[in-house]
Amino acid sequence: MAKNKEIWDREDFVSGYLDGIRKATPMAEEEIDVMLHLIRLTIRRKVRAFLDLGCGDGSLGRPILKEYPRAKAVFLDFSDTMLNAARKEVSHSNGNVFFVKKDFGKRSWVNSVVDFGKFDVIVTGHAIHHQTDTKKKEIYKDIFDLLAPRGLFLNSEHVAYPSKWLEKAFDEYFIDSLVKYHRANDPKRKRSGIAMEYYSSPGSEADILAPVDTQCRWLRKIGFVEVDCYLKVFALAMFGGIRPKN
Repeated sequence: MAKNKEIWDREDFVSGYLDGIRKATPMAEEEIDVMLHLIRLTIRRKVRAFLDLGCGDGSLGRPILKEYPRAKAVFLDFSDTMLNAARKEVSHSNGNVFFVKKDFGKRSWVNSVVDFGKFDVIVTGHAIHHQTDTKKKEIYKDIFDLLAPRGLFLNSEHVAYPSKWLEKAFDEYFIDSLVKYHRANDPKRKRSGIAMEYYSSPGSEADILAPVDTQCRWLRKIGFVEVDCYLKVFALAMFGGIRPKN
């Protein structure tokens, strides 16, 4: 990820990504619905503390905070630009919202959040796939250790394509979603131009994708239970598991 890490601190790139790609990502509303449903089902009481890891503009953490406004909310990202975007989007703070600048690709990130106590929920979105498989497994183990008993981990992620044909199918599906989103604001936008921007985005250069079933197997080996892929459309998947009581 180091080769293009600096682009995530460029305001022009981050703004283009958040406004032009992230908001147009397919199944975004369904993803939030599934996430909140799983949290309600798993955490039978109010969420006391949650962590949005690699938070970006907080697109996953903000809906949790809206549903549980008294929860201790921790938003962590290595990018000042992303953290500033998250700060702007958080609608309220009663002294229970914290923004942490830290690179979770470095082991020291754990020390920056341990003082918040154990988390009932840890979510992450489109972030861990920039890490090597070895680092992914290390991060998943750290997440397991940071969760409270019966704590829930959810990863909304870009996963590996089973085949080149399915990769092409996903690309076309994503471009269709981008066209629909952008033409709502500018009906004259051409699909060819949008597709060119999609394929030339420098953010994808750092992708290290792993199959969702492989990552679920890693989670089970670490000790997570109720592991599954809860939502999937082509290469976009939400998967995770629960830390058992004992």
